[in-house]
Amino acid sequence: MKIVRTDREVACPIIDDELRSIGADLVLLPDGVTEDQLVREVADADLLLMCYTPIPRRVIKSAPRLKGIIKYGVGIDAIDIDAAIEHGIPVVNIPEYAEETVAEGAFCLMIALAKRLVSMHKEMQANGWFWPEADWRGLDIVGKTVGVLGVGKIGRSFARMAGAGFRARVIGFDPHVSASDMAAAGIEKLTDLHEFLSQCDFVSLHCVLHPETRGIIGRAEFEAMKTTAFLINTSRGGLVDQEALLEALHYKKIAGAGLDVFSNEPLTQDGHQLSALYDMENVLILPHVTFLTHESMERLERETLERCREILEGRPTLVKSGDPRLRAQSQGVRFQD
Repeated sequence: MKIVRTDREVACPIIDDELRSIGADLVLLPDGVTEDQLVREVADADLLLMCYTPIPRRVIKSAPRLKGIIKYGVGIDAIDIDAAIEHGIPVVNIPEYAEETVAEGAFCLMIALAKRLVSMHKEMQANGWFWPEADWRGLDIVGKTVGVLGVGKIGRSFARMAGAGFRARVIGFDPHVSASDMAAAGIEKLTDLHEFLSQCDFVSLHCVLHPETRGIIGRAEFEAMKTTAFLINTSRGGLVDQEALLEALHYKKIAGAGLDVFSNEPLTQDGHQLSALYDMENVLILPHVTFLTHESMERLERETLERCREILEGRPTLVKSGDPRLRAQSQGVRFQD
């Protein structure tokens, strides 16, 4: 059998070793592989594993032997799900491997911004010491209002850390989650996005990216935020309008941002729409790694292999995600209640 795994830069030794041990011809493709190259490789492939590489209709249509597409990760925006359904190819992701991990990463960004940790570290490296002058004062989280935009499992974990852990007031915006469900998670529900944003000292994004949420934070939303507020995004870059983000940070419409995700990845120091972020003192940027811990990656690899076995053995593969795009499938899948 032939198995193609894209994004080989994401090290997955457990997956690779196991697939080779069962006799698979494993083809590892790099980030940035062209669509033409991908079409050629999947033409005789039995299984496709992807992380970031787009899987458009043309690629799916060119793979008559393909038994399944596995996203070894969460977001499925890069896969043409409709095309996969039309061709009877099941698509599955691994949605639970890093729920607490990403929430911890988002909280880490919030603390680092509130306490000015990166700036202080740079000052120590440059000058050896500094005195506690007023310009270096950070912020307490206790007593602040922390907003969670998107109250799924990761958002609820983040809310628990902020509320029960740091005694912040936690408010949430999510049209798909009831006030009673939010209250059970220690979150106060607000139904107007701009009113929600206007109350927040910190806003953490935890939405799924789809047409309803793409660009949900734009110029009008930045205008609604406090000039002292911070934006945290560990979810999807496409949730935020890129030009509006640069304007808000440059003109100090918000105090700063902690960003792990970007609309176009990888972020680069030159030639990227967001290259200016590298020179902004009020921004903390990471290369889409808040999911990356020893524990989370072992969970990801082990569960990915479970899905591989199901598909290669002709069994329905388990869809744990509640995403309606995956739930619309009817062939080769079974759903977790």
